[in-house]
Amino acid sequence: MDPDAVKSTLSNLAFGNVMAAAARDYQKEIVAKEKAQAASASHDEVDLDELLDDPELEKLHAERIAALKKEVEKREVLKRQGHGEYREITEGDFLGEVTGSEKVICHFYHREFYRCKIMDKHLKTLAPVYLGTKFIMLDAENAPFFVTKLGIKTLPCVILFKKGIAVDRLVGFQDLGSKDDFSTRALENILKMKGIIDEKKKDEDDEDDETDMSMNRRIRSSTAQDSDSE
Repeated sequence: MDPDAVKSTLSNLAFGNVMAAAARDYQKEIVAKEKAQAASASHDEVDLDELLDDPELEKLHAERIAALKKEVEKREVLKRQGHGEYREITEGDFLGEVTGSEKVICHFYHREFYRCKIMDKHLKTLAPVYLGTKFIMLDAENAPFFVTKLGIKTLPCVILFKKGIAVDRLVGFQDLGSKDDFSTRALENILKMKGIIDEKKKDEDDEDDETDMSMNRRIRSSTAQDSDSE
């Protein structure tokens, strides 16, 4: 047999094998792409009815509703205890107020002291924001017994109570740079550092409520459209 003819035959066989392998690889790539497109299309065409009937989604929704209900009930209890506003109390109310809530901020003030009015302004701003803490004020002139018992000598004096125990205090503006023009945020940060306010802010709760309301509106809208189509 002609050696050149043998080489030519072997070369043709090798080329044929390469082409066949390339064809198989190309076919595999096409099949893979078709499967990926089919999977993508199936994700895009999710039936809302199937989602609404999904037991896992129903469980998550029920848990969210239960958590929201519990939070609303907790807020109502706190409001009944005087949380959510900056209130003035009397000496006779003092013990009941500071022992009736887990966290209490009490401002001992004097009606004629300018710095007491500054402190009032900032505490009034923070009271509705941090529902977990009770904010109250007590006229020091009309509460001589507790002024003496608590060793209050400088006004304004803001005393922080946890479970009925005085755990810390702000005397004058010493912790606020000893300046009259401190910001509400500065006072807020100090109170956070001292652990007397630490709950989520009201505006953050409102964002969660908006999210839940939006989700409920979408579900109700979808349900209404299904009813109309029937």
